[in-house]
Amino acid sequence: MIGGRRPIQGRKPGDRRVRVERPHSALFRWTGPGQLTAKEAASVPTTATGRLFARVKALLLGRPLASEAELGERLSKKKALAIFSSDAISSSAYATEEILRVLILGGIAALAWGLWVSVGIAVLLIAVAISYRQICIAYPSGGGSYSVSKVNFGRRTSLIAASALMIDYVLTVAVSVASSIEQVTSAVPELFDVRVVLGVVAIVLITIGNLRGLREAGNLFAIPTYVFIVSALLMIVIGTIRIVVFGEGEGYAATLGHQLDESVQTLSIILLLRAFAAGAVALTGTEAIATGVPAFEPPEAKNAATTLAVMAALLGVLFIGLTFLAVNFGITHVEEPVKQTVISQIAGKIYGFGSIPFFLFQGFTALLLVLAANTSFNAFPRLLAILAIDGFIPRQFSFRGDRLAFSYGIIVLATVAAGLIILFQGETHLLIPLYAVGVFIDFTISQSGMIRHWRRERPPGWQRRLAINAFGATLTAIVAVVVTIAKAPQSFLVIALIPLLVGGMQFIRRQYDAQEKELAVRDEFIVPVNHREQRVVIPVNGINRAVVQAVIFGQTLATDVRAVFITEDPEQGDEVRKKWERQVPNVPLVIVESPYRALIGPFTAYLDVLDLAWPPDKPAPITIVVLPEYVARHWWDRLLYNQSAKRLKAALLGREHTVIADVPYRRGTLTGSTPPGPDASGPRT
Repeated sequence: MIGGRRPIQGRKPGDRRVRVERPHSALFRWTGPGQLTAKEAASVPTTATGRLFARVKALLLGRPLASEAELGERLSKKKALAIFSSDAISSSAYATEEILRVLILGGIAALAWGLWVSVGIAVLLIAVAISYRQICIAYPSGGGSYSVSKVNFGRRTSLIAASALMIDYVLTVAVSVASSIEQVTSAVPELFDVRVVLGVVAIVLITIGNLRGLREAGNLFAIPTYVFIVSALLMIVIGTIRIVVFGEGEGYAATLGHQLDESVQTLSIILLLRAFAAGAVALTGTEAIATGVPAFEPPEAKNAATTLAVMAALLGVLFIGLTFLAVNFGITHVEEPVKQTVISQIAGKIYGFGSIPFFLFQGFTALLLVLAANTSFNAFPRLLAILAIDGFIPRQFSFRGDRLAFSYGIIVLATVAAGLIILFQGETHLLIPLYAVGVFIDFTISQSGMIRHWRRERPPGWQRRLAINAFGATLTAIVAVVVTIAKAPQSFLVIALIPLLVGGMQFIRRQYDAQEKELAVRDEFIVPVNHREQRVVIPVNGINRAVVQAVIFGQTLATDVRAVFITEDPEQGDEVRKKWERQVPNVPLVIVESPYRALIGPFTAYLDVLDLAWPPDKPAPITIVVLPEYVARHWWDRLLYNQSAKRLKAALLGREHTVIADVPYRRGTLTGSTPPGPDASGPRT
């Protein structure tokens, strides 16, 4: 019952009351003069199919959340570390392997440089993390490098930053999932042939988790992240004790050092730079926290900066520790007879191949790498939402779904990433050359923007902060060049894609600007009272209840009402006219013969004739085309009805001085079942 009087039985016999309910009470609540707020019941589907879809959706994603529940969906530092840092932390699982893949080209002795390369990357990580802490504090609205460059450099540079970020987020999902599946196949080689299917399924599961909302994603992803961190740190501690205290691996390290002394002169600096560029993938994901600052609990900026510092410290320890173990145990990647990742070999060395701890660690690593993609699933849709608000991509990307998640962005990210998994057959090493190029371009732009920010704002301590960002900008610019050259020619694909994305976003913005300019109303303009002549034209296919309802509606809009019947058979036209003049005597019927069996063309041509016949000295009238439409009872019936009406609407859309009015006929409607007649029980149609 939506409104009215409702009898209520009291506790005692004869105690009866009447509750008077306002008509809006079940669907709306008053929030001010002339202002209503819709309740959840107002959004409930009215059709059986719609209600079934809503129940299935609620089962998968949860019930819809109101906008005021957003604060409750914010993340604590512990959950945010799991969601936003899983990408950066998990990169330690494959960054070491990428370094060793390059160094092995210089001979076995060159592997000793792996530890120093990882230390250099860790120093770069510290510089980037400190710099991005400044961004979290200075730009708490989120957006990361896009927001920084938009304020300090303008539109074009900000779009370059956004494009580089979008590419990197998509590749983050593809690389993380592909690496995760490699960890699984390293432990269970029998699954190698279905690695692509496993990767796509993993992306689907992450997508569902994120569509359920931030808080539920945090609950789902926090435990595996922390389990991996603890188990990896434990493995590093055990391995370090075995190397330092018990001397395990000393023979190999001594031989390696002797060979290195003999070959260090011939070791190419280019090889070291390539190894550095390969290992630089460890820094991907660092910017995600700065992009997602609004997702944190208040105080957002402070919590984000703290989380970023903890993430950088954990990543540095894990990355250097795993490289230290790999170098001292003489581990590099293995392709034959069964592909074994470096981290799986380290786990096998520490825990024993085939042991329960080995399988558990591989499971934790694989799960974390899958969840590492979740960083992009949070940051990428937020970046798209900011771009959509600014008018650079379709505005529907700024809309939140039922669970307060940016659903369109999540679905687009999942689709593109799954496509990359299929295209590259789930091979991490094939995806890596495309990776990290965009993120270092982004690092450089954001740090350079912060230099201008501090010089313009000059808050207390601005000189120190400027020096931090200047150092970070210089360092990341050098690395961006090195990474691009070292990963050529694949990296050039990313460089070529960025201007295409920028051009596309600028095109969309121009379209929105043109539309806004066309629809703009001057502030001083007052809408006048305007009485403009109207005429109604009703395309009909004979006489039926839907047509009668449309005619009755058309007569309420104007006095000039006419029906148009288009036919290829003159005899059929005569039959319809006789019946029309008898049953609808007050509305003239125009028969349009169509010898070429067309419908749309003759009808629009008839409207043109009406316009030409109008006196040129009078304002053209508004032509209201009233379309009778039958509402099918079932979804499968819709394929059988209203196809001509849909084509006619498409043809008339945008026609000058023309308005289209749909008049749906539903079974049991009053005007359709019993049209008004001479008396209350008028003739039935």
